[in-house]
Amino acid sequence: MRWLIGILLNAVLFIAIAGFFDGFHVSGFGAAVTASFILSILNVLVRPILIILTLPVTILTLGLFLFVINAITLIITEQIMGGALEIDGFGMAFLVSIIMSIANVIIHKAVLDPWKER
Repeated sequence: MRWLIGILLNAVLFIAIAGFFDGFHVSGFGAAVTASFILSILNVLVRPILIILTLPVTILTLGLFLFVINAITLIITEQIMGGALEIDGFGMAFLVSIIMSIANVIIHKAVLDPWKER
């Protein structure tokens, strides 16, 4: 249940971020849900491999390189989605990854953590 709520919250974040930035386009809510689902699969399968491969750089940057890894997974999601999700360059993907990371921390603390008590 938490996973499904997380996917829907990320889809809402995709729509909200697309409304604020011209370099990030989502064709609709269905595309945002699909992109969120693909991103969650990539975070399970690809992200751990990228983290292990870039562990020295991640340690040297005190974990800030994880934003780069998040941007890479966003770009892979864009490639899989085709025209339904468009990101104009790595800089925009990096900015979106930072915004999504911060928003996810805030949302998960406010929305999903109270569900743990049940």
